Amino acid sequence: MLQTRRLLLTAILAFTTVSISLAQLPKLERVEPAFWWTGMQEPFLQLIIHGDKIAEKEVSLSYPGITLQEVHKVENPNYLFVDLNITSSAAPGTFPIKFKQKGQKDIVYTYELRKREGGIKAQGVNSSDFVYLIMPDRFANGDKNNDIIKGMQETSLNRDSMYKRHGGDIQGIIDHLGYLQEMGVTALWMTPLVTNDQPSASYHGYAATENYRIDPRFGSNELYKVLADSLHKRGMKLIQDLVHNHIGSQHWTMKDLPMKNWVHQWPAFTRSSFRAAPLMDPYAAPSDQKIMTDGWFDLHMPDMDQKNPYVRRYFTQSHIWWIEYAGVDAFRLDTYPYNDADFMSEWGKAIKAAYPGFTFFGEVWVHSGPEQVFFTQGNTVNRGFDTNLPGTTDFQSLWAISAALNEKPGWDDGVVKLYATLIQDYQYQDPMRNVVFLDNHDLSRFYSVVKENRNKYKAALAWLLTTRGIPQLYYGAEIGMKNFSAPDGLVREDFKGGWTGDAQNKFTAGGRNTEENELFNYVSALANYRKHNPVLQTGKLMQYVPQDNIYTYFRYNGEKTVMIVLNPNEQEAAISPARFTERVTGFTQARDIVSGKTYPLADSLHIPAETTQVLELLK
Repeated sequence: MLQTRRLLLTAILAFTTVSISLAQLPKLERVEPAFWWTGMQEPFLQLIIHGDKIAEKEVSLSYPGITLQEVHKVENPNYLFVDLNITSSAAPGTFPIKFKQKGQKDIVYTYELRKREGGIKAQGVNSSDFVYLIMPDRFANGDKNNDIIKGMQETSLNRDSMYKRHGGDIQGIIDHLGYLQEMGVTALWMTPLVTNDQPSASYHGYAATENYRIDPRFGSNELYKVLADSLHKRGMKLIQDLVHNHIGSQHWTMKDLPMKNWVHQWPAFTRSSFRAAPLMDPYAAPSDQKIMTDGWFDLHMPDMDQKNPYVRRYFTQSHIWWIEYAGVDAFRLDTYPYNDADFMSEWGKAIKAAYPGFTFFGEVWVHSGPEQVFFTQGNTVNRGFDTNLPGTTDFQSLWAISAALNEKPGWDDGVVKLYATLIQDYQYQDPMRNVVFLDNHDLSRFYSVVKENRNKYKAALAWLLTTRGIPQLYYGAEIGMKNFSAPDGLVREDFKGGWTGDAQNKFTAGGRNTEENELFNYVSALANYRKHNPVLQTGKLMQYVPQDNIYTYFRYNGEKTVMIVLNPNEQEAAISPARFTERVTGFTQARDIVSGKTYPLADSLHIPAETTQVLELLK
């Protein structure tokens, strides 16, 4: 409790001093981005220059193919925003940017233009992928030397505390890529890895204090690039987690604010309402909309003023920089509804223009289908403009699978909610771009949600890997890690075996118990079948109205047909294949993908209680 009060006081003090102040700085504290590339799709580049009264100096440069377009002075004289035009004729190399002031020695910064690297990057993720979500601090510690970094605000390490850092890092993830590949994973999403130099509880990564630097407790920019290359060599992809909406209270720009409207200012601390409904409500009060988008996410997470053109450019360029530098393949966008809608549409358009094959999906934590659709691209629900957001995290299907396995059946309850959720897919431009999941770093683990009923849990996993969209699994779900998100640290436990000296190593079959191996093998069997069979990736889906609280759907293409039957009831069910004439005609047998057992289609199919059976149909 004392720690919480101290954190609260620190955050309040940080908020109440959000104003322009002349910090004591070196003559040139930083230039961002520190380097760029030739041959980029967008020739415009805006540098943010920070240094002691740097605005009093005259800026000049001379380099073939580069034009100094404009130098912007803002409220704080410690900043300059410098616009460059890098034409197609500019060659890789270095050149001096000079800062001159009469009677003082020139300041010179050597700027570098790099040649764009070839290789794999910006592949995008799609319904052919199987995404694995990791919280890096809690997965594996591959380098003990970076556990504590002198000079950072938080230097404690305590694996017994859910609020302290535990030491997991990028090297630990690299060391276990074989484990993910064995499971059938094709894409890796990690919670943010950029520096979070906050006083405490910053292990999660969502309170950035830098935009261009990997947190040294996780590794380095160079090691992050090694991770991307290692994934690509294995035929896997890298998804970077981005936060547009807010930064950490200790972000370097917060310590010396460029201008008052760098962040949203309020007379007194105002937290977001966390209610997205006013954004689409035709009768909404403007004040409700403003509180939702402009209110701070938390005391230590200042809300960015995204109507500010300098903020927009700063964020967009940093994201393009990571794609080009590290070879990132896709983005996950945190707290998507809280952002300025016009900015996010502009941002999405810019990313797509720079990398046409690149994809991204937004976290849209809402409780109805229309609310979720509202944020997706295509203006399909007459929003009035195109959001340019390809897909979302599909919370609606999560609520539905939870109801299917936990609710008593009824006209509108039980498995019918899965059916009803997919009915709403007509509103999307393409629902296959949505990411389906059972849990994540903010939610109760699904194994606990189904009361640790292993059969129901496997039924949910089978649904996850056979329904439409992009399946995502949270680390440890494959071995039945459990706990409710009360508080969220309980669902962010260490993966056993990721630390030297752990008594158990769940990365190996020998370190897992019988039940854990059963779950791991089950996920692996389905995921690898999915990986090698496009029918579960891009195949069409046909679903049938549930009967007797049993839900049946098919995935099919020109080569294969897979029948999926979910029976959440406590009794075995017998279903007649004759009901599904459109999809079973011409087939005589059904083979269980996991067990390999084959059943005749002429007779009734017996579906065990609390089971999702996945059957490939055979002629």
